[in-house]
Amino acid sequence: MDWQNEDLKYIWHPCSQMKDYETLPPIVVEKGSGINLYDINGKCYKDVISSWWCNLLGHCHPRINAAIKKQVDTLEHVIFANFTHKTAITLCQKLIKVLPKGLCKFNFADNGSSAIEMGLKMSFQYHYQTDNPQKKRFMALNDAYHGETLAALSVGGVDLYSELYKPLLLDVVRINGLDCYRCPYNKCRDNCSCECFEQAENAFEKYGNETAAIIVEPLLQGSAGMKIYPPLYLKKLRQLCDKYNVHLIADEIATGYGRTGKFFAFDYANVTPDIMCLSKGLTGGYMPMAIAVTTQKIYDAFYDDYLKGKAFMHSHTYSGNPLACSAAIEVLNILEDEYIIEKAQDKAKYFNKIIKEKFLQLDNVGEVRSIGLINAIELVKNRETKEPMDSAKRTGYQIYKKALQKGVILRPLGDVIYFNPPLIIEKEDMDFVTDIALECMKEVLFEK
Repeated sequence: MDWQNEDLKYIWHPCSQMKDYETLPPIVVEKGSGINLYDINGKCYKDVISSWWCNLLGHCHPRINAAIKKQVDTLEHVIFANFTHKTAITLCQKLIKVLPKGLCKFNFADNGSSAIEMGLKMSFQYHYQTDNPQKKRFMALNDAYHGETLAALSVGGVDLYSELYKPLLLDVVRINGLDCYRCPYNKCRDNCSCECFEQAENAFEKYGNETAAIIVEPLLQGSAGMKIYPPLYLKKLRQLCDKYNVHLIADEIATGYGRTGKFFAFDYANVTPDIMCLSKGLTGGYMPMAIAVTTQKIYDAFYDDYLKGKAFMHSHTYSGNPLACSAAIEVLNILEDEYIIEKAQDKAKYFNKIIKEKFLQLDNVGEVRSIGLINAIELVKNRETKEPMDSAKRTGYQIYKKALQKGVILRPLGDVIYFNPPLIIEKEDMDFVTDIALECMKEVLFEK
């Protein structure tokens, strides 16, 4: 059977211009192991983007496989209203040990965008029920990405996803100033005092009284091009939120579970958000699940007699799914038993070192930035002026296509080539994927 044509006959792929598939048809994957994926012809691809950043510990991890197999013979699913199960309870017991202090109430969803929706609605309803009905707006950072449902798009700031839908979106207060590579204050992210924070102070002074919450991707703005900013910004933001009675919502969907080198990106700042949204690495990339975790204080504002109408009436059919919970528990077990995050930090030093050595030799590489095992290479037309590449040439996409031919999955963010591999990647694979990426980059940049 011609599986590629059968795919194109039926399937509308996400985040894709399907016309591109005329020249680059879908790769039919048959199996996976570690960071490797194998297509139906046996060709191996190194998955150094963790299949959209969710594959935390490698494909088909034997321990996670076993946990799900064991669970499926006991309980596959049960309604999570007025029912519960040991697997969900155990997951919460384990998570609370690694979460920032004070986060203790878990509301389950089935994808990251839904967790964001829950966090926003939770914040709005909290303020409504604590005599602050004027707090109806949200703040978000410029170039943010928080998902693709309408409220999540509203707080996002990447026009590629949201521009068309702006007539449908919430009126969000946008805070500028976090592009550290092109810092308008001419500072460096490694030793600045977050002078750009004055933008947040100005926004809070003007809109703080009517704002319910500000949502942030802590330290790393992923879809904006893996933009990295200092932990000090989060510390200052926590103080500002306290001053104006504004909730701080942490979107740790992409940054949690060791991606930045600590369990959560907020750990670098040593402060606690009011609501934290989790997904992706939560189940190791195995099962769709997300959680919005909050504080006792927020939870208490919803706790009352039923007829008072204060309950949080937000639900998902697959909330607390036992199969997903079993995978999530085993992920935590593996991280602890095998010291995965600690080992990944050691490997990250090597990874960043060889990437800088290899790629900064190219005149079109403006910056190499890294946090944890995440490394981003921003291509520019002119290194001195930091002028971006001509987007119409789709340079990143051309590099992606060449890398696929040579067995490496890069999938760039515009003209930012990045590596965000499973935490179990070894040095041998780091050498291979960076060599291939450099080779492909040279072929595209220097071709006549």
